[in-house]
Amino acid sequence: MGLMGDGIGPARAREQFLRGESVQGTVRSSILNSWQRSQSLGLSPEGCELPFHQDLDLDGRLVRAAVPVLDRLQSRFTGRNMNVSLADGRGAVLQRRFGEVSAVRHLAAIQSVPGFVFAEQFGGTNGIGLALAERQLINVYGAEHFAERSQSNACSAIPIRDLLSGRIEGILCFGYPLTEADIALNTVIRRAAGAIERRMLEQSSTRERALLQAYLDARRRSPGGAMTGNGELGELAESGLDWRDQLILKEKATDLIASPQRAAVEVPLPGGRRITLLSRPVTSPCGVEGVIVEAVLPTRHQRVTVHAEAEAAPAALAQQVLAGPTAAPPRRVPGTVRGRAATAARSPGAAEPVTSGVVLVGEPTVGKYALAARRRLELLSEASTRIGTTLDVSHTARELAEMAVPRLADFVTIDLSEAVLRGDEPTDPRADLHRTVVHGYREDCPFYPAGERVDLRPITPQLRCLAARQPVLEPDLRAAPGWIAQDPGNAQRLLDHNIHSLIAVPLVARGMALGVASFYRSRDPAPFTDDDRSLAQELGTRAAICIDNARRYTREHTMVLALQRSLLPRSFPEQNAVEVAYRYLPAESGVGGDWFDVIPLSSSRVALVVGDVVGHGLHAAATMGRLRTAARNFAELDLAPDEVLTHLSNLVGRLDQDEGSEEPAASSAGIIGATCLYTIYDPTSQRCVMARAGHPPPALVRPDGTVTFADLPAGPPLGLGGLPFETAEFPLPEGSQLVLYTDGLIEGRDRDIDTCLDRLGQALAHPSRPPEDTCEAVIRTVVPGHPADDIALLVARTHALDPHRIATWELPPDPALVSGVRAAVTRRLAEWGLDEVVFATELLLSELVTNAIRYGTGPVRVRLLYDRTLTCEVADASSTAPHLRHAAATDEGGRGLFLVAQLAQAWGTRYTANGKVIWAECTLEVPGGMPGTVESYFDDIPAI
Repeated sequence: MGLMGDGIGPARAREQFLRGESVQGTVRSSILNSWQRSQSLGLSPEGCELPFHQDLDLDGRLVRAAVPVLDRLQSRFTGRNMNVSLADGRGAVLQRRFGEVSAVRHLAAIQSVPGFVFAEQFGGTNGIGLALAERQLINVYGAEHFAERSQSNACSAIPIRDLLSGRIEGILCFGYPLTEADIALNTVIRRAAGAIERRMLEQSSTRERALLQAYLDARRRSPGGAMTGNGELGELAESGLDWRDQLILKEKATDLIASPQRAAVEVPLPGGRRITLLSRPVTSPCGVEGVIVEAVLPTRHQRVTVHAEAEAAPAALAQQVLAGPTAAPPRRVPGTVRGRAATAARSPGAAEPVTSGVVLVGEPTVGKYALAARRRLELLSEASTRIGTTLDVSHTARELAEMAVPRLADFVTIDLSEAVLRGDEPTDPRADLHRTVVHGYREDCPFYPAGERVDLRPITPQLRCLAARQPVLEPDLRAAPGWIAQDPGNAQRLLDHNIHSLIAVPLVARGMALGVASFYRSRDPAPFTDDDRSLAQELGTRAAICIDNARRYTREHTMVLALQRSLLPRSFPEQNAVEVAYRYLPAESGVGGDWFDVIPLSSSRVALVVGDVVGHGLHAAATMGRLRTAARNFAELDLAPDEVLTHLSNLVGRLDQDEGSEEPAASSAGIIGATCLYTIYDPTSQRCVMARAGHPPPALVRPDGTVTFADLPAGPPLGLGGLPFETAEFPLPEGSQLVLYTDGLIEGRDRDIDTCLDRLGQALAHPSRPPEDTCEAVIRTVVPGHPADDIALLVARTHALDPHRIATWELPPDPALVSGVRAAVTRRLAEWGLDEVVFATELLLSELVTNAIRYGTGPVRVRLLYDRTLTCEVADASSTAPHLRHAAATDEGGRGLFLVAQLAQAWGTRYTANGKVIWAECTLEVPGGMPGTVESYFDDIPAI
């Protein structure tokens, strides 16, 4: 009984604990924590001496409320070996009742005489002491008691609270032999404690009724007077005030009751009406002091007007009412009464009868509790809107701290699991807590600083609350051994700063502990109460949900960002056409679908592409990866920019149709709105051809520093169809910069696009700056501090291919001229020092030129480009493309392109406005990196 594990009893577990061995998981956490606290206090099982107090309140409200309940319990347990104890808030026993009265003479004094204090710091683990420490119903069985004398007994104990203030007024405890343990006793003790609490509340109601009766009696005895109405509670409903008006008046009346001074205030109501509230001190015949709050209402036949002099002096009405009857000596009215004066139309200035109604009656302390309860509700209401405004874990934790200071606590520290900060699910938050937030009304308190790992002992309130998943209240930190034992030196420094009370709240969301929030009080001398603990728990619960949402978002954001990073180019292939630098900045609110790429093309050309998929999250990142892959595939076909965009637009349209046909909810995840800019730069002509699909135009930076934005037709976004895409061509001299970017760089909700473009132009007006430095300048000058959208930036400085490395020949379609071209090519290769590829190049050109003359249309143009590779081009005016096929052994032809494919590292066809170009690239290194013969190229060619 009372065990958490199997195979070990409480007695054996207690022995192991006293020997210093670990018993974690074998006894309940509340019992183990109490054992550890008892041991840290220096208590021993044989030496738990209980102090005796004679200053007991044996006729107080707790005893008066409990006596009838104790009598019924004694009657119920008649003949049984049961005892019932009533202790005060200190743990001192006030009354004892026994089921078997004759057994009293055999009991020790501490078990039968009122006055002994059973608080945990004196008696160790026991029913009364543990109920005070845990502030809830507890059961202690046999060896779970710390003291040796209690090993054969069991007990159940529960706090008794003042239902108005929430303060623990006492403890009700059942004691019985271990053999009499019965879970049904928990139900009995709960009902008994509830009955005592209700009787204590009835005492307050009785006092309030006495106060009201005293006021009414004094009013009836008052000679004359101008007040009409009987002043009874509920009379306001008959005065034309609806429930909303009454609610407003009662809220203000609560403030007046809580105030220690007599006052008259004017309360504005909806519709422009104003009601005067008056608070009157009153004393009942038995000496109870309280406050009556009246609403002074004009009678129906009166016309209420506003006098200017009422702003400077107390209104005649307020003076008249304040002089009315009261059963207590009059008190000074603080300040003046401002507002309207009731005057009769028939005789201005004369005293007129008015109607009054009692709004609320109560004692100042009760009003203070009601006011505190209302403020707690206001705090919770405000917390629901102010906690969780972002999806950042640390920021959400700070919002919790800022809500609690100073309205609940003076200092707040929040420790979260390191896994939570990464976005992962915590496995054991007690093992990897990190101080995330330290916040208070001042900065000089010696808490562990934020950002550090926090190693806490199991007996600290923080780890106890995490283990039990329940908040832990330490009303007096000087008597909290577990908190002090963590770091005695630092604990003393905190105590020197008047920090005296603590609530530790576990941050639990969806059954998972994320961390712990600690609320400290220093300026208010009153310690935290159970109401404060409930409020802190509610704040912690709401914040934990928001923190877990932020954690999940962080995990998803990290995953999506990793996916997007993997889909974006990590490095660019080597090429000589442009020198490239880039930047990618994900949005703070989520990863989007911005992308870019640099794609080498045939004949030393290069394609630069930038795109943007509307939206954020996993879907946008995955779609971005699809489009980038498709763009590379279309680029491999050597298509013009407008053709590439057309193919991408068709692809986007098909993707939208496929996703929308899966299920209705999928249609909301469409990618309509994707944009793209596709450019091709040719270093041989130093010209750039581009087209865009709803994308911002690129910036062109000339060598002289002139910055222009290309006048390029916008075209529709991808997937919309309709208008065709148009291309534009621009000259880009060597040393120019081509700057491509996504709209996140220049657009925003609170940003002017023209201003951003001006800043971008100023940042780019430095043509001699390397592209890396240009990227840094743009990020520093144009990018906002907290980008709401992804930003992709691609800066390319152009280079030109040396004209001496370009050779061109034009010839009519005559097969007899092929030999002359071969000879000219041989001479040019010798000039370039490429003798090792002469034979292969001659074969390539022979096949390509012969095919162009035989199947194409003249004129035929031959061009050699000497760059990283040697490119051979043969152009003609025909649009018919050659087709590679595998010839059979008996075929007389059909092997020309097969030879070209074997000799070249790449080959293909590119269409132009005037025909086509067949190109082939020859590597400038012998295959395998070793010298060899040209014949090695033909090893795989079948014999003819």
